Amino acid sequence: MSYVYLLAAIAAEIVATSMMKSTEGFTRLWPTLACLTGYAISLIALSQAVKGVPVGVAYALWSALGTAAIVAIGAVFLDEPITLLKVAGISLIIAGVVTLNLGGAS
Repeated sequence: MSYVYLLAAIAAEIVATSMMKSTEGFTRLWPTLACLTGYAISLIALSQAVKGVPVGVAYALWSALGTAAIVAIGAVFLDEPITLLKVAGISLIIAGVVTLNLGGAS
C-alpha cells in the first residue's frame, strides 16, 4: 500500500507542477488553489508512503519521477526544448534513484 501512496504523491506533484505556469505567479485564484491543493495532496500521500518505504528511497522516486515527467510535459505541451544536457541530467537522476533503491533493498 505504501507504493500506492507514493504513486499518488508523484501524480499529484506532477499535476500541481504542471499547473504552476497557469497560476501566473499565483495571481489567478482557481489555478493557484488547484496547484496548492495538488502539492498538499502530494505531501500528505508522501507522508503516508514513508511509513512503509525508506524516506530516502521514497523521496528519490518522488522527486526523480516528477522531474522526468515535468521535463516530458514541458517538451510535449509547452514547447520547451529537449537538449542533450537535459537528457544527461535526467539520466543521472534516474541512475541515482536506481542506486538508492539498490542500497535500500539490502
